[in-house]
Amino acid sequence: MQKKIPMRQCLGCREMKPKKELIRAVRSPDGVISLDFKGKNPGRGAYVCKNADCLKKAIKSKALERSLDAAVPEEVIAALHRQMEGDHG
Repeated sequence: MQKKIPMRQCLGCREMKPKKELIRAVRSPDGVISLDFKGKNPGRGAYVCKNADCLKKAIKSKALERSLDAAVPEEVIAALHRQMEGDHG
């Protein structure tokens, strides 16, 4: 029997995609927002495609902020942009 693939919705394009294909931003229980590459950090998660257009849409429509229920710091947005450019630094 085939293992079930967890699906998540991208906040930019609103498409359902496999969780592994998306980048997760997470708001931890103490309110710190960061990127979660393993998908295991505790807290409220929000997913975006590895596509700069989807990220722009999610930021412009404030979908990322609404989903995390908090303002997203500039450094997290910058880290998302770097991740999409392939810089895993």
